[in-house]
Amino acid sequence: MTQRIGYAGGGFDLFHIGHLNILRHAREACDELVAGVVTDDLLRETKGTEPVIPTLERVEIVRAIRWVDRVHIETAPDKLDTWREIGFTHYFKGDDWRGTERAQRLEREFAAVGVQVVYLPYTAHTSSTALRRALAMLDGDPELALSQYAT
Repeated sequence: MTQRIGYAGGGFDLFHIGHLNILRHAREACDELVAGVVTDDLLRETKGTEPVIPTLERVEIVRAIRWVDRVHIETAPDKLDTWREIGFTHYFKGDDWRGTERAQRLEREFAAVGVQVVYLPYTAHTSSTALRRALAMLDGDPELALSQYAT
């Protein structure tokens, strides 16, 4: 039987229960789980947000999660480049992503190289965006908090 190597990538900034749930469910569906942590620069480039927690600290947080076997620092936005580096067989993503144009393109690209895209339940009540809004309100910056609704 072929080993199922899973990959769950993300910013993992302001680590919360949604992140933990994705990693837990991903590990239940594979033999080995590699968690990808996006660098500060790539997070700025792809999400347009300034990370609160620096890359290496986020790596240490994710590495400490018992369901994570290895951590990979993501430096390239192309997930096929990441696949070439790691050779995973399953790619895990929150089901809030399902059906989007980017997800459909990625599904086609991964299908061509034999990678299965697996959607896991998204924890809707908690997100990094919501945490950023709350922090902005606590800092007394309602304009910043409202600007977070656009992301």
